[in-house]
Amino acid sequence: MSFWHSMSWKTEGIRVTAPVQWRQYDGLVSVLWEAESQAGASGYYLADDPRIMFFFNDVSSNVRVSNEDNGLVRSSRPMARAVYVPAGVPLWTDSRKTHSFSHLNLHLHRDRVLRYLAPSVGASAAQTALRRPVELQDVAAIDVLAKLLADEIKKPSKHAVYAESLIGSIITGLLDIPTENEEKAAGRLTQGQMNRLVSHIEELGDYRMSVAEMASIVGLSESWFANVFKQTTGSTPLQWQLARRVELSKQLLSESDLPVASVAAQLGFSDQAHLTKVFRQIVGETPAAWRRMRQFRQS
Repeated sequence: MSFWHSMSWKTEGIRVTAPVQWRQYDGLVSVLWEAESQAGASGYYLADDPRIMFFFNDVSSNVRVSNEDNGLVRSSRPMARAVYVPAGVPLWTDSRKTHSFSHLNLHLHRDRVLRYLAPSVGASAAQTALRRPVELQDVAAIDVLAKLLADEIKKPSKHAVYAESLIGSIITGLLDIPTENEEKAAGRLTQGQMNRLVSHIEELGDYRMSVAEMASIVGLSESWFANVFKQTTGSTPLQWQLARRVELSKQLLSESDLPVASVAAQLGFSDQAHLTKVFRQIVGETPAAWRRMRQFRQS
């Protein structure tokens, strides 16, 4: 399958430090980049085809990413080592400080990926996986594969089927492919989707995401997400976030000597009274009473 990816992008403050190397395979394009990003550098990327980015070094402390225009202020997150971006999903990035990075871009023809996955997982599961964004920081499972592919791109030594098989293994190792039980559980979020939401909430700390932002993380429309989220958790997205913030407040109350007012401020409650009201509704007692009882039990 003759294929060349279609992508729009614009960067400022990023310069290539070595010749870009690429190889074209059957429905796949692999590109190796080495570059340097200045503090304050920015980027915008939008591809018509699904793609994978794999960073050979950890850039999570240097690069922030968002799927919304101007979202880097409101809803950014650290750039993960491996990222799967579905077709048509935009990315905005910025750099906190000057750093060098090396990464592999895999541009994928949708039909090529479906042809690869469908015989093993079924057409429905394959199509679902292509729609689900993935961000993975622990890349141990695919790190060796990516390095082998990079070596083959730099200096081809085998038939193209070797590189294509490496790409196929990277795809199956990274994509969130639903299990048979997940496919049957129509109308519910998968465990992988819930894990992504929890991860983002924990990274943001006191930030409260909108329903639209939560839906974007798992690749669903806002209306559909709100419906299946309640089917999955028994609560609305905002109720669920509030309950998680109360759990964080319990952790701070038990592990620190912070005043209740400071805990409320740290977790984004309007004041101590707001935290106290919500805490009593969910836990059944005030934060101060809960802390005293926990200290008594531990003494």
